[in-house]
Amino acid sequence: MGVPIALALTLVPFGTASAATTPASSSYGKGTRVSAWSPSMTTGGPAFDDQTIRMVVHSSVAGSGARITLSNRYSPEALDVGAVDVAVQASGGEAKPGTTRHVTFGGSGRVTIAAGDEVVSDAVPIQVAAGQNLLVSLYVPGATGTSTWHSDAFDTTYISAGDHTGDNGAAAFTTTTTSWYYLAGLDVVPTTAKGTVVAFGDSITDGYHSSTSTYTRWPDFLGRRLDDERGPQKLSVVDAGIGGNRVLTDVPNLWQGVSALKRFGHDALAQPGVKDVILFEGINDIGNNVGPDGAPLTAQHLIDGYRTLIDQAHAAHVRVIGATLMPDKGNGYYTPAAEELRQTVNDWIRTGDAFDGVIDFDRALRDPANPAALDPAYDSGDHIHPNDDGMKAMSDAIDLRVLRY
Repeated sequence: MGVPIALALTLVPFGTASAATTPASSSYGKGTRVSAWSPSMTTGGPAFDDQTIRMVVHSSVAGSGARITLSNRYSPEALDVGAVDVAVQASGGEAKPGTTRHVTFGGSGRVTIAAGDEVVSDAVPIQVAAGQNLLVSLYVPGATGTSTWHSDAFDTTYISAGDHTGDNGAAAFTTTTTSWYYLAGLDVVPTTAKGTVVAFGDSITDGYHSSTSTYTRWPDFLGRRLDDERGPQKLSVVDAGIGGNRVLTDVPNLWQGVSALKRFGHDALAQPGVKDVILFEGINDIGNNVGPDGAPLTAQHLIDGYRTLIDQAHAAHVRVIGATLMPDKGNGYYTPAAEELRQTVNDWIRTGDAFDGVIDFDRALRDPANPAALDPAYDSGDHIHPNDDGMKAMSDAIDLRVLRY
């Protein structure tokens, strides 16, 4: 292993703007950062005690000077962090020898993050390529209580007893999960990219039923499409999907997150370099028939919610691309009344002229012989979530010209 390189972390109180969390302006000059990876976080995660959590970060874009964000945003008590390091992944939980960069906090080997706060690191001297994986290892020396986490990572996280942040090997990491804990972002000074696209949504965007550790969520496919375009990559892509999430109301299952109305500013508009948000959410509102204040949902409720998010984005000089809601006949969400509501909402997305662009996921993935249902070729089996081929079809349905280069 090479000599560890120290870096300091800047404490960012919750709700306070910083270089890493201030919404981007319309000007993107030399050295402007973009978000390379950034899952949305929720409450209700498991507790840890004297353990190292090693997580995989899949960068959507090439860049240098990587910074990481640690979040204690949804935890009820302070988090004591004993050590953090970043390394290039060799395979699984193994780090590539000589790539480890050790993290310190103003010269100290530990930091305490207050409940509701986040920390953003200074630049790490490490280069990352588009599609490359880094390993971020986080040691918590004491009992944490409920963790801030992202439940459905569809990637493998490695956990050990004790402090193994500096290990190249993975022998000490005897437990694995498919969630991320406390790790909420990676941003870089991009090699060529001029901004960030945020894919904002629910479990379909989060990648539910996509294959683990294969990066086959539709935002992953979109990132690869942008990287494969002629000429240099213009945009990074980050995934702000949360399984079960709703536009208008919080979900009783805490790990499915607060409403889009509450989290949009932080999870989408505060991303470094954000230019475009693809808004693809609402099927959970419809399927649960939950409107504001517990009232039955109407199409106008959802439309008003979309308009609120669009207004927030435009105030931050960010464009919003609306995506139509996909069919779900055969799933427990489906009823004739819910289908009528979905169609009404989709008609408004297509023709309401409120969005800065439209992506028609409904048209791309519906069964031509039964338009209220997913095409069987794209159905994961639950009649609402696409399989890997369906995720690719979603990405392929996006006209890249709708994104602001």
